[in-house]
Amino acid sequence: MVPDVSTGSNTRGLIAYLFGSGRRDEHTDPHIVAAWDMAGAPDPGRDPAATYSQLAKRLDHHVDLRTRELGGKKPPQHVWHCPVRTAPGDRYLTDAEWAEVARRIVHATGIAPEGDEKACRWIAVRHADDHIHIMATTVRADGRRPRTHRDGQRAQAECRKIEAEFGLRRLKSGDLTAPRNPTGAERAKAERQGQTVTARHWLREQAYAVAAAVRTEADYFTVLQSLGIKVKTRLGPETGDVIGYSLAAPGDTNAAGEPVWYGGSKLAPDLSINRLRERLPDQKVADHPRYGVDPAAPWRHTTTAIHAARTVLDSGDDAAAQGHLAAFGDALYNIASATTGPHRAELRAAAMAFNRARRSATRADHQAAIALRKAAKELAYASSEPGGLAIALLFATVHLARAAAKWHEQRGHQQQAAAAEEAFRHLQAGYQQAAAPVLADLTRRAPRAATARRYEQDVRAALPNHADRILADPAWTALTTTLAHTGTAGHNPRRLLAEVGAQRELDSAEHPAEVLNWRITAQPNRRTQAARSRSAISGTSSMSATPHPPATPVATRLEERSRHR
Repeated sequence: MVPDVSTGSNTRGLIAYLFGSGRRDEHTDPHIVAAWDMAGAPDPGRDPAATYSQLAKRLDHHVDLRTRELGGKKPPQHVWHCPVRTAPGDRYLTDAEWAEVARRIVHATGIAPEGDEKACRWIAVRHADDHIHIMATTVRADGRRPRTHRDGQRAQAECRKIEAEFGLRRLKSGDLTAPRNPTGAERAKAERQGQTVTARHWLREQAYAVAAAVRTEADYFTVLQSLGIKVKTRLGPETGDVIGYSLAAPGDTNAAGEPVWYGGSKLAPDLSINRLRERLPDQKVADHPRYGVDPAAPWRHTTTAIHAARTVLDSGDDAAAQGHLAAFGDALYNIASATTGPHRAELRAAAMAFNRARRSATRADHQAAIALRKAAKELAYASSEPGGLAIALLFATVHLARAAAKWHEQRGHQQQAAAAEEAFRHLQAGYQQAAAPVLADLTRRAPRAATARRYEQDVRAALPNHADRILADPAWTALTTTLAHTGTAGHNPRRLLAEVGAQRELDSAEHPAEVLNWRITAQPNRRTQAARSRSAISGTSSMSATPHPPATPVATRLEERSRHR
């Protein structure tokens, strides 16, 4: 059961909508199911003699008295509106049940506490099977305003109780960190324009993708504009610094032809200018990596940082863990942008799903996650997708998403846990699509039986407690091929198995050979690494600090994400 509290100033206009046919003739049999006084509330839905103006006048009675006291000035935003909708699949409630729901909501939110004879006037209108609209005018009989602080949160809490008592689907409790949902008008507008998502939702996704890729606040606004998004900044009166910003989607205008602006914090709490600055500190030019030295480095660095993030989630430092989850959200966007192949759609869906899991009531320590954030930003400029190493990265994201869901669940973050679980499912599907042909190819190119027996001895010597499970894993044959490559890469297979086996416990691994295969794949090629180091040293005298990577390549990569708008 979902309540959605908002305020306005047009009593009659809202009544006309509630009792009208709807924007697409979806309102059927509109009528009042509960009110402050059923005998004194004219019902235009059931009484032919009742009019919208009569009902508005009765509701506004105390508002009008207060207006005269204020010398003709109406109290601002004096219309309180709260649609309450059951979840898809729930049974339809009777009028009597909806009446009880309405009375409990107005009591819980402070609009009309039970037994308060001077409470606000209100009505509950049902014009569809699955929801009602509660409407109130927020001036009490004694002329005071009701105490509606945190009314949305209190309405949600009451709905959780109602769900349990009425046998309805139990929804997840929120913690005031969720982004605002598109309004009905925004959804209807997108429908009319043939868009798959609303302008609000599209802008939010673009802002997250750009913030994940760029390194500075200036680049953030530059790339957004290069994608056709209008940017309006708000400057401080004394310093002239940016203290806020708003975005408008291309072609999204109001009736007057003006852009429809959405403030950063209205798109999502962590897209406000202050929250962005915590994640986008200006970095010195010397801090940027030399991208031409090793094209696989961004993928390897990100894989290593994601493995480290799993350790942080188990550390008990909640602020650091929340910081790593926020950085992981950025990493998912950059992984999806840098990936090619049919599994890219699953990775994009995972990034969007994880947005709800990247923040909670726990304040994030972004400095603790600087290694993951820096590694993830390298992917925004990565020039190629290095085969098996990219799949090793996907494998790491699957396990971190599952760990994130568990971390949130343990702390009672129900919405975040559900979002992380959804991201996990998308990442798992993407990984399976990408990994299946690679593992099959490794299996096909397995070494001779004598070589495989030698690797079996290495496994038993390096990982004796896990050897039987590793050798019984269907991915064992693929692992022998990977081990055969380790000699060429400059590694000792037995020593390498011991090293990667100690990176993290294997007891909980369902497929330990598969886990080891991707851990080994993520290891640097020592011979190639040594050759590149010699090359880098020889060229040091002719190289100064790496220039700041331009924002243009990021915009080019992100442009394809925005074409559906």
